[in-house]
Amino acid sequence: MPNYYSVIKATGCYIPTKIVKNSDFLNNVFYDANGNVIEVTNEELIDKFIKITSISERRYITNELVTSDIAYISAKDAIESGKIDPEQLDYIIVAHNFGDVKSNNTYSDIVPSLAARVKYKLGIKNPYTVAYDIIFGCPGWLQGVIQANYFIKSGEAKLILVVGAETLSRVSDPHDRDSMIYSDGAGAVILEAKESEEPIGIISHATRSDTLKEAKYLWMDNSYNPEKKNLGLYLKMNGRKLYEYALNNVPLLVKQCIEKAKLTIDKVSKVLLHQANGKMDEAILQRLFNLFGVEKIPEDIMPMIIEKLGNSSVATIPILLDMILKNKLPPHKISYGDNIVFASVGAGMNINAVTYRVS
Repeated sequence: MPNYYSVIKATGCYIPTKIVKNSDFLNNVFYDANGNVIEVTNEELIDKFIKITSISERRYITNELVTSDIAYISAKDAIESGKIDPEQLDYIIVAHNFGDVKSNNTYSDIVPSLAARVKYKLGIKNPYTVAYDIIFGCPGWLQGVIQANYFIKSGEAKLILVVGAETLSRVSDPHDRDSMIYSDGAGAVILEAKESEEPIGIISHATRSDTLKEAKYLWMDNSYNPEKKNLGLYLKMNGRKLYEYALNNVPLLVKQCIEKAKLTIDKVSKVLLHQANGKMDEAILQRLFNLFGVEKIPEDIMPMIIEKLGNSSVATIPILLDMILKNKLPPHKISYGDNIVFASVGAGMNINAVTYRVS
């Protein structure tokens, strides 16, 4: 049987046009989890926020758009970038967590699936282009890539579209200071089966799910504003617990994934992390290098976009990848023979990682 590997044929993304700066939150009334107004001024909250997260602004979609719209736009971008006939796609996998949420309510709409909506918008007639969604927290897009890799290596599929799209602005509580973290966006990749005697493309992956204690580190709940109780559900998180979990577990899984590929950290050219918090990502990277017994981290190994784009959940890694491959994030480049590591952590709690060799 031929050795099929999953290689990136094309990428695409959609970065929303609406820029929301930290100063736009100055007039928000923030409450704590007990429904009490936070005494600290918003100026002080924002100053502390940017020091912890590195986020100075983020992007929101405009009112007429929903998640499936931007998923389609990013998918179309990937298809056009790769000059691909969409009728040849074997699978369309769309990662998200909240479905289509309109601008005037917080209800999730997930029937039909967002993947079905993307296939419809692309005008694909082929009934054997199988479309389905994956809900796996922030690591959803990367888990979709891992699933696609299994289809390709089995010989069942030759061409797979994996999209990550999210509109967190629609499910964030304006009275919760954590809402300043969230943003919107969509990214897509098309994976192609390629025969090779040597390992190329996806050469290893690893995933774990922790739920006994960690399942409710991220959850949906009422607004912190007592006057808005029972008027919709909003995304909530236990930031301290999430931070501790990520630092203790993400580096271990990433190391496992790298070693599974028979590599060491000095052979890795780029580490593309899901960007939920700038300082957390820096700490994760430092711990990863420490696990390999290396103290000095190469300056350009971890490209960051969180400062201007915020945390768009499943969309952060594919957007980052598309920007690098299309030379929109200088001086960062990805070249032939580079070993790239992708990694993400999020609700579940779930962590995953992929080692990829550029061919």
